Amino acid sequence: MKNIWTVLCIVLSITVLKAQTVTAPEGFAVYQPDIIHGKIDTITYPSSTVGIERTALVYLPPGFSAKELYPVLYLLHGIGGDQFEWLNNGTPHVILDNLYAQGKLEPMIVVLPNGRAMKDDRAIGNIMDAAKVEAFATFQRDLIDDLIPYVEKTYPVNANPLNRALFGLSMGGGQALNFGLGNLDTFAWVGGFSSAPNTLMPEQLIPHPQEVKDKLKLLWLSCGDQDGLITITNRTHDYLKKHEVPHVFYIEPGGHDFKVWKNDLYQISQLLFKERSQGK
Repeated sequence: MKNIWTVLCIVLSITVLKAQTVTAPEGFAVYQPDIIHGKIDTITYPSSTVGIERTALVYLPPGFSAKELYPVLYLLHGIGGDQFEWLNNGTPHVILDNLYAQGKLEPMIVVLPNGRAMKDDRAIGNIMDAAKVEAFATFQRDLIDDLIPYVEKTYPVNANPLNRALFGLSMGGGQALNFGLGNLDTFAWVGGFSSAPNTLMPEQLIPHPQEVKDKLKLLWLSCGDQDGLITITNRTHDYLKKHEVPHVFYIEPGGHDFKVWKNDLYQISQLLFKERSQGK
């Protein structure tokens, strides 16, 4: 199998990635006791957007050093989750630890926030309540105005758009596309896994295709081939293809579940921040 970076560099010019070429290998998400592991922190940050202190999880890579400057991946959860959803169901720390052990990743910090920006942000009760759904849109300001500045003040972070990535699953996939493509001076690496109906219509999402071409290093769209929400990903892909915006369009075996999303994280993490050392 070709190196994933080589495969996907080619893909970015043709926009379609066939699932069988880069499916994660068996054991990619299995804990390996004999390698160096990263660390999970819990942070509490003041949110001027919500008016309370909010919490998020932070993954620090193996060999983390306060003397280094790191890029940051912000990884968002779905409508029924919170900051623990990825950790409990997607084991991102295990996937990334294993990839670091194989020398396949650029060192990065990963932030797992609660994307439901409201005073009671717990994933309880009617998760489809209008106020809770609206809180996912409110998170844009919490993320940009409150969380990112706190992370960049607290950790040794290389604070420019080329060193920020925004990805998410389902509702978080819609958030990632909406917020990332709506703030091209903030994020250079953007993508949605099985993005939900909160994703803006393509004409709203990408009103100026040339700006996306000029500013983004990576735009990723993926979905399971048995996922009922695949129409959301398809319509965004169709628009991008029509306007010749380079992107990865990755349709993989599976439904709307963590088997798909863990594979997505395995794929995209190997692409992120590869150009940062070149200053591009």
